[in-house]
Amino acid sequence: MTATTPSEHDPRTVWLSDYRPFSHLVDRVELTFRLSPLRTKVAARLHMRPNPAAPGPHVLRLDGEELRLISLKLDGALLDLTPDETGLTIPGDLLPDAPFTLETLVEIDPAENTALEGLYMSNGMYCTQCEAQGFRKITFYPDRPDVMARFSVVIEGEAPVLLSNGNPVAGTAGADGQTRAEWDDPWPKPAYLFALVAGDLVAHRDRFTTKSGRDVDLAIWVRQGDQDRCAWAMDSLIRSMKWDEEVYGREYDLDIFNIVAVDDFNMGAMENKGLNIFNSKFVLASPETATDDDFARIEAIIAHEYFHNWTGNRITCRDWFQLCLKEGLTVFRDQQFSGDMRSHAVKRIEDVALLRARQFREDQGPLAHPVRPESFVEINNFYTATVYEKGAELIRMLKVLVGDQAYAKALDLYFSRHDGHAATIEDWLRVFEDVTGQDLSQFKRWYSEAGTPRLQVSDSFENGTYRLVLRQHTPPTPGQPVKSPKVIPVAVGLLAQDGSELHPTRILTLTEAEQSFEFTGLNERPVPSILRGFSAPVVLERETSVTERALLLAHDSDLFNRYEAGRSLAREMLVASLSGRPDLQEAWLDALVPVIRDVDLDPAFRALILRLPGEDDLAQALADRGITPDPAAIYLARRSAGDALAAALARDLPGLLAGLQDNRPFVPDAAGAGRRALHAALLALQSRLDGGQAAAAAFAAADNMSATIAALTALLDNGQGQAELTAFAGKWQADRNVMDKWFMLQIACAAPGKAAEIADALTGNADFDLKNPNRFRAVFGALAANHAGFHQADGACYRLLADWLLRLDTLNPQTAARISTAFETWPRYDAARQALIRAELTRISATPGLSRDLSEMVGRMLAAG
Repeated sequence: MTATTPSEHDPRTVWLSDYRPFSHLVDRVELTFRLSPLRTKVAARLHMRPNPAAPGPHVLRLDGEELRLISLKLDGALLDLTPDETGLTIPGDLLPDAPFTLETLVEIDPAENTALEGLYMSNGMYCTQCEAQGFRKITFYPDRPDVMARFSVVIEGEAPVLLSNGNPVAGTAGADGQTRAEWDDPWPKPAYLFALVAGDLVAHRDRFTTKSGRDVDLAIWVRQGDQDRCAWAMDSLIRSMKWDEEVYGREYDLDIFNIVAVDDFNMGAMENKGLNIFNSKFVLASPETATDDDFARIEAIIAHEYFHNWTGNRITCRDWFQLCLKEGLTVFRDQQFSGDMRSHAVKRIEDVALLRARQFREDQGPLAHPVRPESFVEINNFYTATVYEKGAELIRMLKVLVGDQAYAKALDLYFSRHDGHAATIEDWLRVFEDVTGQDLSQFKRWYSEAGTPRLQVSDSFENGTYRLVLRQHTPPTPGQPVKSPKVIPVAVGLLAQDGSELHPTRILTLTEAEQSFEFTGLNERPVPSILRGFSAPVVLERETSVTERALLLAHDSDLFNRYEAGRSLAREMLVASLSGRPDLQEAWLDALVPVIRDVDLDPAFRALILRLPGEDDLAQALADRGITPDPAAIYLARRSAGDALAAALARDLPGLLAGLQDNRPFVPDAAGAGRRALHAALLALQSRLDGGQAAAAAFAAADNMSATIAALTALLDNGQGQAELTAFAGKWQADRNVMDKWFMLQIACAAPGKAAEIADALTGNADFDLKNPNRFRAVFGALAANHAGFHQADGACYRLLADWLLRLDTLNPQTAARISTAFETWPRYDAARQALIRAELTRISATPGLSRDLSEMVGRMLAAG
């Protein structure tokens, strides 16, 4: 079949404008599961009534896929109806115009469910994933977020631990090995928040007392042998609960909170009410098995899913077009939390780096879409950086625009007004309008228009008055050729020529295509520090001198803009070397080296300053200048810059490395993580000078995973480390999460021309598991991230990825579609590479039986050509 792009004529397309309330309300759901790997029976009793807000006639359409219907009863009477491929329709003439009870009995096959949606099995454990539309693979139901009901659940099976949402009601264990558990969730929820887990599990337990004095039992459920790696996740959970009470005034609302670690999971984690299901890599951690980055991600994701209890569960989204309402807000909340736990400046730099690497790339390509899209074919394809990361940036901008106090008042109003409701972006903005009296209709354009605005800045100074002229323009994106001016908060500070602060941060609110702003009473021409804290998700376009950027790097009180000055210098130096302009390397080194030597600066910040712009970042920078990027040349330019930096710091490196040695036990706190991050960056530079001697010694002496991975990466980057790779695999063969690092590192560090060969060999490794999303991402996610390797000129990596996407699509369409975004930037490369990628995309799209997930993604990418 041939892939198509969404259009009005495509019957698969769902449109925001077509939203209508569901025909019926569901007051209560009673579910009974009789678990069996191949023949699980699910009995559902739905207490329903006509929805007075829905237009008639009240035909009842229930979603259902891959279900074997055994019986169907309406108020106790059998109905003889046949489901179709996507659900079951009950004609209006069979439905009473009054409350009624609908009962279904279906059979499903969890062991055969490789898509990991609905109820499936992971190494003998039953688990569920119902967001976005997985519940329809469990039973017939109106599987949409605006249908909210109370759920009670009975689970029967051989597993000793049977978990579901809400509070436990009863549990028994029979002499025949059968167990039974009852759960009741007192809070109405949509079906996507339903969860069930059953297996041979053990719990790491603790307790939390809410600010109102209620005791909550906490448990993290894992496989036997993993319970000694749960302490950090539990600590993160308790700190999250306390923080949400203190900062947002939100208490937890059940008697128990459960987390389960699952090996096979398409996402990072899921916020099901009272029973969060996590990818095991985001729960299990010890100093020996997890890096500092792992500890930080676990802390952030634990917090994110817990914060969803209010921003996502108690208040959910009316329809899937409002996905950013729960995800963008909750990402912003977890960013605030991580900043409070660690360093706000470092966290902000890391968040913006992620935004630029993922979301800006998305906005600049064929997969660009608004934060709230107007249509979709497969909703799973819209769990994107635009919805999550850009969605969070919109919350941050709103907070900047209205101020901290008004933000707090608006959130209190939002929680009180919409608790128990399925809300919209309009509902969200209205609480801010009601609190502040502001008209946010122009701000709403951020939700409806795709693309990253360009902010052009020019300035002048005369008679003590400094004038900034700001111009905004958003380039065309698919389906949106013309964009309107947006509300853009631009945080600006002014520095004197000696680096001292002339004017504190001021928020300039840009609302027109062009506006000017004045600063008066100045005695000298200032150096502007523009977009402090990255106050808006825009691309800043301003001609600045090397001297000005060096001054900002050395003196700006805003750490984000100090980092930005260094990043800008490095990028311009690399672009200059790639485009034949005069070499800026000496000026870059002169500005950077003193910052690295400054032991009074946060080590984590210095580690970030040492990072060169990524290869994909440089490719986009060249494309923006009308230069066709050459991946191999970009790779060599970065290698050369790294060698130059190592040489410039040669005399400093031994002393800097020695000063960062820490013989204290590993603690995953911000201070320790910062020291280890800087040590890793400096070790990589030292390895360029000594042939890997320091890295080999560091690997041998490492007593934690952060040090081990830092040393191994330095060796692999220099074409060494084979003996160390063998030793690593021998030690960690039985640990699935650690072995993901082994797979990933080999491809991430592969030199151009070797990536396809290495990736192909790894897929033949006995430990490669096509059905496990983490292992597939470890190989092919790493391949996509290796810019020069993936884009090697013969197209071998393109063919290899396409082959494996087609294999995976038959098993797990959701993961296949997400990994396919490796191809999204194809229009920016040379004609030969474009032809090779187009051929693979065309081959994928023409494959019979292609999933809706992968078909939509490939169709949108092909349309860009």
